[in-house]
Amino acid sequence: MKQPDEEEFRQFVAAKLEALRGLAFLTCGDWQTADDAVSTVLSKLFVRWSSVDRPYAYACRMVMRAVVDERRRPWRRERTVSPELLDRPQVDESETVDERLRVRAALLSVPRGQRAVLVLRFYEELSVEETAEMLGRSVGTVKSQTARGLAALRAVLAAQDVPTPSTI
Repeated sequence: MKQPDEEEFRQFVAAKLEALRGLAFLTCGDWQTADDAVSTVLSKLFVRWSSVDRPYAYACRMVMRAVVDERRRPWRRERTVSPELLDRPQVDESETVDERLRVRAALLSVPRGQRAVLVLRFYEELSVEETAEMLGRSVGTVKSQTARGLAALRAVLAAQDVPTPSTI
């Protein structure tokens, strides 16, 4: 068995870690779950590193699956707040934080399958075909899930009186 190229893997992780974390977060809405999913995926990817042709596409597909798996685990239903987290000051570095939070909340109200399609299509900027391959769905299903997901997202944002750009 060929040994994985550790340095090549490290470079991949350095270049793609934040993108994978963002993908996971947009899909599940929780940074801890996102980090757990990405960590699980990267450990599995390292073992298979020498046999994977398109590591980023493979990692994205596995992150999407890991997020779904993480959400199914019973201990994920428990919510505890650590006192250390409450004491950390948060700095607002953007004028659009409120809008982003409303859009994220609206995205989380969209059904999981539609949300996965929207995240891959518009956050990851994948084509319909790439999204279909990534999720193991037909092109027609991705197109219909995109249309339904965008309609649901628009409806939630309209109910909140959030102006929707023409790209949503």
